[in-house]
Amino acid sequence: MAFAPANTTTAAAAAVAVTTGRISSSPASLSSPFLPRAPGAIVARRRAAPTARVAAVSVRAQAAGAKKSVLVVNTNGGGHAVIGFYFAKALLAAGHAVTVLTVGDEGSDKMKKPPFSRFSELTSAGAKTVWGDPADVRAAVGGASFDVVLDNNGKDLDVVKPVADWAKSAGVGQFLFISSAGIYTPTDQPPHVERDAVKESAGHVGVEKYIAAEFGSWASFRPQYMIGSGNNKDCEEWFFDRIVRKRPVPIPGSGMQLTNISHARDLGSMLTLAVENPDAAAGKIFNCVSDRAVTLDGLAKMCAAAAGTTAEIVHYDPAAAGVDAKKAFPFRNMHFYAEPRAAKEVLGWTSSTNLPEDLKERFAEYASSGRGEKAMTFDLDDKILSAVGAARVSVAA
Repeated sequence: MAFAPANTTTAAAAAVAVTTGRISSSPASLSSPFLPRAPGAIVARRRAAPTARVAAVSVRAQAAGAKKSVLVVNTNGGGHAVIGFYFAKALLAAGHAVTVLTVGDEGSDKMKKPPFSRFSELTSAGAKTVWGDPADVRAAVGGASFDVVLDNNGKDLDVVKPVADWAKSAGVGQFLFISSAGIYTPTDQPPHVERDAVKESAGHVGVEKYIAAEFGSWASFRPQYMIGSGNNKDCEEWFFDRIVRKRPVPIPGSGMQLTNISHARDLGSMLTLAVENPDAAAGKIFNCVSDRAVTLDGLAKMCAAAAGTTAEIVHYDPAAAGVDAKKAFPFRNMHFYAEPRAAKEVLGWTSSTNLPEDLKERFAEYASSGRGEKAMTFDLDDKILSAVGAARVSVAA
């Protein structure tokens, strides 16, 4: 696929951008109150004499309000693929140019599933879609140039470093990274905020430190659980599978554990604001989540309401039932939710997630897929129900 090269700034213009703050390389840009300060937090390291590099690499200037050319390096699996899809849709709606580089081969079986099977929605709106190896971005994009790159693929530095290094050598003005709220260490004071300590051993942490050291304009986004049309990771479907078959819904613990579920459009809108406000976003970490928590019991009840029925909830102790909660239940058996404080205060972002309504959308897709009529086994559920003395449910489907 041929790409028309976008306009680039000259080295002199890049130098002006650095000194005016458009691509700030000063330590002040990394002293944000939204950068973690607790033990285990991200500490950016600046390279020596950053201005010496300006003459060697033409850096694309970043200005608020300007239309950008954005490359989305998108994973080909897991729950994060839908982030790139909604980000691309939001960018296109705002008039930006978008190229989506998906890992792997266009002809693979994975591409038959959403959100990949819906990429025509992007191309019909003007996006370019390519497939390839993120270790060689230049080959995949045919030498095209970009103002912004989002890595929505790598979970550690081995995978992200080639993308980041290419972006820097190509003069990309802004580098964004999809991290994870799972890197926070457990806290006695939920919700998690951007200053909270993180697990130093987490691969995402190594990536955040690297891009903080390498880029003047960078930002990292830490999502949790997601909902939205096109999502291909079972979360709400786990509840629907039981509810439509009139089975009990086994939930570990008290069911009052708090978590956070965001519609993917909210993640796309937050990322788009960072693209359109690069100075504000520079050097920041954002919890990429909605602004409401939900209890695990509450989620089960909302899923049932979306299906037009009620849920029979059974609580259990995983240890007493002899099961691994990570295998028996799709959410963490603990309080696990973050607050989008930085996005609200720095970017002026607002959440549009409406979980009861969004679940109706998801149930409509679930029902139309025919999944509710397919034969399924619930061996772990039956083991749990037996342990707590609840009756097993025998159904044909």
